[in-house]
Amino acid sequence: MPTVCPYCGTGCGLQLLVKGGRLVGAAPDFASPVSEGSLCIKGQFASTEFVHSGQRLTHPLIRRNGMLQKASWEQAYGLVAERLAAIRDTCGPDAIALWSSARATNEANYLMQKLARAVIGTNNIDNCART
Repeated sequence: MPTVCPYCGTGCGLQLLVKGGRLVGAAPDFASPVSEGSLCIKGQFASTEFVHSGQRLTHPLIRRNGMLQKASWEQAYGLVAERLAAIRDTCGPDAIALWSSARATNEANYLMQKLARAVIGTNNIDNCART
């Protein structure tokens, strides 16, 4: 099953190896125009570890009465949008900062900065993609 490596924004191609409906490994995708069959050690050997982690979040959590409780995606997105809008309206857009990820694709990081600048109205956007 072809996909894109999640470890950085380069976008290297992976072939996920599935056995019995369970992810068991990853191999380089030689058809990928980005990586042409090359992968770093993380992409090739660590891609499956986080998928089966017992600590992985598989659904949104919302704090209610001091406790984290399972919520729908619609509830979680609605709460985030409501709170960000309240902060922006009360304190101004520069009271909000967004932080993106080096593990996201360049396209996802681009969309995050568009959200910051065009929707929220702040230039307070950064990421951890530099050394």
